[in-house]
Amino acid sequence: MSPGTGSSWQVLMSGAWSWPWVSSRIRQAPALTEPTPCGEEDRQAERSRVCWQVLQASRRKGSGEGSAISLLTFWTPPTTAQPTIETVPLLAAEGSDVLLLAHNVTKNPLGYAWYRGERVDNTQLIGSCRVATNLTTKGPAHSGSETLYPNGTLLIQSVTQEDTGSYTLLVTKDDLQTERQTGHLHVHPVLPTPVITSNNSNPREHKDTVVLTCGPETQNTSYMWWISNQSLPKSTRLELSEDKRTLKVVTVTRKEKGPYVCETRNPVSISHSDPFTLDVLWRENARALRVGAITGIVIGVLLVLTLLAVLGCFIFLHRGNWPPASTSGRGPSGSSVSQASLPDARPPAPIYQELLHPDTDVYCNISHKADVGP
Repeated sequence: MSPGTGSSWQVLMSGAWSWPWVSSRIRQAPALTEPTPCGEEDRQAERSRVCWQVLQASRRKGSGEGSAISLLTFWTPPTTAQPTIETVPLLAAEGSDVLLLAHNVTKNPLGYAWYRGERVDNTQLIGSCRVATNLTTKGPAHSGSETLYPNGTLLIQSVTQEDTGSYTLLVTKDDLQTERQTGHLHVHPVLPTPVITSNNSNPREHKDTVVLTCGPETQNTSYMWWISNQSLPKSTRLELSEDKRTLKVVTVTRKEKGPYVCETRNPVSISHSDPFTLDVLWRENARALRVGAITGIVIGVLLVLTLLAVLGCFIFLHRGNWPPASTSGRGPSGSSVSQASLPDARPPAPIYQELLHPDTDVYCNISHKADVGP
């Protein structure tokens, strides 16, 4: 079918001439000749050339239907950009403030609404905002730390790990159509200072195996070990657990006494433990410890003996200064008897004289004293 004879070509041309943009471009174009190659011209001129090439090809082939399809495909209007949610900061630390920013939102909407989760559920409504009146209404899922802004942004203050999850924005346009987008928030804990613990703080060299543990255990945390301010050397006697939280030192030697430092790391924080040193016992050290223990025992015994000797001397030297024992007593009749009333009372003689000149009265007198003692 020739271009000059009726049917679809005429219909196509009449329709194309009725489009203002195509009509103006075709009128400005020269005769049916090959257009110049595309260079750095503006997009409108490039579209006119492409359109003209389609029309020319359709005329040569005489296929009106194919030309109409090509033109309709070319004139498909561009799709509107969908709204997106940006989390600021991207890595949220526990206790910080987080913004959920809304991008590519329809201009002059009627209002916004934020929901917990990935669905539009009224039971999970955080709050809604009517743009014209800037009126904000809180929902059942509002915790008291969320704030809605007229541009669709959601602020969450002092986030906790319980705030981790999905958040959905629902935008109501002026034609009552809605569009929505979901963003995600992940809150990371701020790591505490780790502590190294050991199953044996005084291992014996070439005999004992030591297990060092870095605690506490936290989720989404990586662990790293340092020895003497350097990373762990490659050694068959140094074994790390799968999560690298535990370090095993097989048949420890003096070279592995440390100090050891454990490092914990997550997306928002880094923390280091205090240095930990092993007191490795070797033969000379063990002998020295035994000698020291024996020396300590001997010194303790000598101190006890010295104290006992001092106490004995004190008692011996001060025995004459003690008050004399009472000589009063009760006789057979219950009356008190004094030394002056005893017969043949005389001053005491030295003990050596009594031994040289025994006197039975004296010994009887001594025996009587014992009877009337207190």
